[in-house]
Amino acid sequence: MHAEATALPDLDFPGHDKLVEAIDMAVASGDEHAITASLRDTLCRMIRDRDVALPACVYEPIDDHYARREIYRSPRHGYSVVAMTWGPGQGTPVHDHCGLWCVEGVWDGELEITQYELLERDGERFRFRAAGGMQAGPGSAGSLIPPHEYHTIRNTRDDSVAVSLHIYKAPMACCSMFVPQDGEWFARLDKPLSTDEAA
Repeated sequence: MHAEATALPDLDFPGHDKLVEAIDMAVASGDEHAITASLRDTLCRMIRDRDVALPACVYEPIDDHYARREIYRSPRHGYSVVAMTWGPGQGTPVHDHCGLWCVEGVWDGELEITQYELLERDGERFRFRAAGGMQAGPGSAGSLIPPHEYHTIRNTRDDSVAVSLHIYKAPMACCSMFVPQDGEWFARLDKPLSTDEAA
């Protein structure tokens, strides 16, 4: 097998080793609640750390969708670090996280994050209610632990780009998205998640 075929995503950027070492320590801290709490603190600290600067590519939006660029995957712990670039007005539908814990932090700009509570399910129809939203700026971080894993993210600004960093328990190649039907009812659709080129 060629090395390229087995190489894990690992972009070089200022502070790379410092960021990875801090995430490794947090991920080794216990159960998923301890890990996500530690990662929230770590991410907030790293966002403010002047030694750490994400690769320039993560500041480049893509016109027709928000960008997902995997910048690191841990060979030891299996977690995945994805930088997302949100052009003006770009956002997600209500979605889940495929049963994976996730910690997300706003690196630059501002994002509107709305959590959703699952009230009931009828086959592939799900009834959700918005359970609080927030405007999150640089240095803020939150976590999602299944079964509390439903939310939307949106850049509500029409004149600026936002960047967020997402740490997943493992690479997230798909999720469920929920399409509004009537009232609080949504239909579930499988959504494959691709990654955009990171350089």
